[in-house]
Amino acid sequence: MPHRIEHAFPVDHPTAAGHFPGNPVIPGAVLLDVVLRVVFGGELGACEVRSAKFLHPVRPGDVMSIRWNEGDSIRFDCAVGERPVLTGSVRR
Repeated sequence: MPHRIEHAFPVDHPTAAGHFPGNPVIPGAVLLDVVLRVVFGGELGACEVRSAKFLHPVRPGDVMSIRWNEGDSIRFDCAVGERPVLTGSVRR
């Protein structure tokens, strides 16, 4: 059964000032951290990121939808509006 949730990045996200000045984007590590916390219910623990592909920048103020399917490995897809921004899979 597929799961879906939305995550809003505040306009004043702490990474916005330095990443990158004048053209702020949410770093890929932050995006992946959000996905992992969502799919594992807030408890990260040890996991294996099998793949992660960053497709388009996510900016402060964006709302990212996260969809995932559970199985032997968890496959996820993220989008801002209709634009895909991140896809990949993880395993515990």
